[in-house]
Amino acid sequence: MLSQQTIDIVKSTVPVLEQHGKTITTVFYRNMFEAHPELLNIFNHANQSKGRQQTALANAVYAAAANIDNLGAIIPAVIQIGHKHRSLGILPEHYPIVGYHLLGAIKEVLGDAATSEIIEAWGEAYGIIADAFIGIEKDMYDKAEDTAGGWRLFKEFTVVNKVQESDVITSFYFKPVDGKELPSFKPGQYITVRFTIPGEEYMINRQYSLSQAPGKDTFSISVKREDACEPMGKASVHLHKQLHVGDTIEISAPAGDFYLDTDSKTPVTLISGGVGITPMMAMVQSIALQSPERPVAFLHSARTRNHQAFDEDLRNMGQDLTNYTYETLYSEEGDGFITREFLAQHMLEGSDVYVCGPTPFMQAVISGLVANDVAKEQIHYEFFGPAEELTLVTA
Repeated sequence: MLSQQTIDIVKSTVPVLEQHGKTITTVFYRNMFEAHPELLNIFNHANQSKGRQQTALANAVYAAAANIDNLGAIIPAVIQIGHKHRSLGILPEHYPIVGYHLLGAIKEVLGDAATSEIIEAWGEAYGIIADAFIGIEKDMYDKAEDTAGGWRLFKEFTVVNKVQESDVITSFYFKPVDGKELPSFKPGQYITVRFTIPGEEYMINRQYSLSQAPGKDTFSISVKREDACEPMGKASVHLHKQLHVGDTIEISAPAGDFYLDTDSKTPVTLISGGVGITPMMAMVQSIALQSPERPVAFLHSARTRNHQAFDEDLRNMGQDLTNYTYETLYSEEGDGFITREFLAQHMLEGSDVYVCGPTPFMQAVISGLVANDVAKEQIHYEFFGPAEELTLVTA
């Protein structure tokens, strides 16, 4: 337990963290990677270069400080981050390194304002927060390993099939090299794929949603090729152009807290934009296999027909589902976007709603859902990459 004095000191830093949080986390990552370049084998270089990881960490540090007297309030965020850490192989021995450089960054950015009392209080608070992460992640590692067919960190898989789904999206199918069964997972979860690119000094890690229902003898991901984006496109271009049937790649056990409630019979509305369609495919296939009478509306937005994946599969899904509707909009072909009015017309009344896609897409869709009086607890969404803040417009 933290003393009241420590709690008061940490909470007093909240305004400073709100103002300087990203500067602190930028300095933190710079110093940590200079001292421990081996950690670049774990972190997503693209998120680093775009500042997304720095922003996400700044938000997390700010939330921890603001809730230091009620850490239970941030447990959902800790669990979400814990899933990502477990899928990347973050281990207890990494936390002292993070703590040392985080406190050093606070001192470097704030200078004399970061008194010894503030640094000591933050050191004590960080220890409590780190212990919470370590405990939650240990449970996740244990569960991943103890699940039938499961494993703890990474495991080698072979590419057994590669299917072009659209002009920009390709699916990859993997089987474990050791020939063992695959663990089950929850539709909507993701895996981390880890590989090396010739000429690159450090390993590449990327998290991709599983794009088919559990219960198969393969894992499948469906990856959008990001040709024009550097370094975001480095991994996807390599997978599209250099990863072939017969090649091997390392994969983590499935993770993530965004998934379909398969025990519920409530109607479901699945809303996706672009490659955000991938976790929705696992969800709709799971419903067709487990509860085909469950009402489903699938709403998708893509730039053009040539950009969309799985269109034929989704049009045929009505053969397996007894109460199913499917609507698509192609923004560059004059259809416009998914609006509040479109949602009011096509979503199922009283449904649980699952949303995945680019951040601006999710901001627009979730704002529309809120404006249509969909309850907060019925809206479930997933970010690709570090969690961000949604700016909702409800007027």
